[in-house]
Amino acid sequence: MVIIYKMNKSPLVLFDVDGTLTEPRQPIRSPMIAALRELCRHCEIGLVTGSGVEYLKEQFWPALNDYIIRENCHLLPCNGTEYLVPCTEATTNFQTIMSNSMVKEIGSKKFNKLMSSLCILHAQLIQDYSVPLAGHFIQNRQSMVNWCPIGRNADRDQRATFVQLDLETGLRRQYLKLLNQIIHESQLGITAKLGGDTSFDIYPHGWDKTYALNHFDAQSWDFWFVGDRCYPAGNDYELFELLKHRERSFETSGPEETIELINHYILTQIGA
Repeated sequence: MVIIYKMNKSPLVLFDVDGTLTEPRQPIRSPMIAALRELCRHCEIGLVTGSGVEYLKEQFWPALNDYIIRENCHLLPCNGTEYLVPCTEATTNFQTIMSNSMVKEIGSKKFNKLMSSLCILHAQLIQDYSVPLAGHFIQNRQSMVNWCPIGRNADRDQRATFVQLDLETGLRRQYLKLLNQIIHESQLGITAKLGGDTSFDIYPHGWDKTYALNHFDAQSWDFWFVGDRCYPAGNDYELFELLKHRERSFETSGPEETIELINHYILTQIGA
């Protein structure tokens, strides 16, 4: 028997993007757009990603061009430390509600220590492992930093090679441990997590994906979350754990399972 929750609050379903709504670093596909369009007829959604807003818009534009999704969608890049909403008309311009600065939060001295440490770790990693090197290795997203050992410019074959090597050797977990040692010893006041399949997300303490909830009145919204990196080292973990006790968060294996969750559970539970 399916139990329908009676809710006085409006449902807001938050989604991770890479590995949840799309394949990693790939554009959203039409079956997912259709599922989100139906969901947006009954509630609002939020896109909570570690990526920056320009990549989010590029990856998600076909869905954001749908007026039903567009009118019911919140963009929360960089773990929600930035918050944007689409304009009414179909355009790639978005209204910025809020944005944060990592340098202002932790100070330039600590930020420079982090960046120099990442350069040293990167040089060590490519000496220890034979990894593809595509370029754009360290990205300053203003409110967070992304370190990608193979580079954000990697193509699908390079990504696949790195992912397989990481599975065989656990190299990212090794370097996450090394990075966390530096963070602890230098008292940088920041958190490092595995981001997606190939990178590390680094941000001030407390600026994980639970930060996205700060933009919404908890008395008015009933929060849900779907993500694919819900283990302790993953960047979906904190938000997943926060909502898990209310059966409002779900770990997905990819877009196909996410569509199943939307169509056969979430829509039913919100009374659609």
